Amino acid sequence: MAKKKQKGAAPGVKQIARNRKAFHDFEVLEQIEAGIELKGTEVKSLRAAQVSFADSFARVREGEMWLLDLHISPYEHGTWTNHKPTRPRKLLMHKKEILQLKARCERKNLTLVPLEIYFKQGRAKIKIGVCKGRKKADKRQALRKKQDQRAMERRD
Repeated sequence: MAKKKQKGAAPGVKQIARNRKAFHDFEVLEQIEAGIELKGTEVKSLRAAQVSFADSFARVREGEMWLLDLHISPYEHGTWTNHKPTRPRKLLMHKKEILQLKARCERKNLTLVPLEIYFKQGRAKIKIGVCKGRKKADKRQALRKKQDQRAMERRD
C-alpha cells in the first residue's frame, strides 16, 4: 500500500506538530528554520508526536539561541534516563543569524515563537517565527478575513 503524501510538505519532511495558536495570536513577519539539540528520549517522544507548544518561545542568551517552555512529554518506555519535559533546548543556528535576530527583536519589540516541528531527512528541525503581537481587534479582523477567503473558495 502506498504512503499518503503530506499536503504542502517537501519530500523527506515529516511534520510532527504545528502551533496554530501562534498564527492567531501573532502576525508572523518572517520564518526561520533551525535545528534542535535533543536527547535520545526526546527524539523518540517527538516521533510519537508528544509535544505541546503552549507558552513556548525562543530567546537569545549569551550569543546562543534557546527554546524555552516547549513541553516534550517523557518517553513512555524510558527509564531513569528520561528527560525533563520543559527543559531549555539549544537551537542550532549560525552566529550571524542569531545576532541579526537579536538586534531586530530588541529594536522593533518583536517575539520569537516556535511555529512547527518536523523531521527533515531524519533530523529534528523547528520553524521559528519573528512575530508581532496582535490586539483583540486585529485577531477578529484576521479571523473574518480567513472566513471570507474560505467562503470564496467554496463558491468556486
